[in-house]
Amino acid sequence: MTLLSFPLSDLVIMTGDVLGYHIQITIGTLIVWSLALIISLVAEFLVGWRLPYGILGAFITGLLGIWLTTEVWHFTLPLDFVFHDIPLLKAFVGVLALVTLWHLITFPLWRKRSQRSRRLASAR
Repeated sequence: MTLLSFPLSDLVIMTGDVLGYHIQITIGTLIVWSLALIISLVAEFLVGWRLPYGILGAFITGLLGIWLTTEVWHFTLPLDFVFHDIPLLKAFVGVLALVTLWHLITFPLWRKRSQRSRRLASAR
């Protein structure tokens, strides 16, 4: 039995209008958001560095990674576990790829910044 068959996953927690758009937050939405955060924090731990903007950056990376692997990059993994319509291994691969790509792009900037801060600290 999956979580989708439970009527509680469609229970509306909050509803409202923001800038002319009607928004509903359900328990299912909160589950997807929590999965994005957990998967991205695990991916950050495996890579070893932190994303900018802390938890918010990890959350956005998780949502983007889940979206890329489920909607844009169409591939299948054998024995993929599905939780609330999110293939967990596929989402983890997407988030890990995004975190690794981010750190490969920003590593030269990080290295220059750390050398400059060490030089400034030793001059004092």
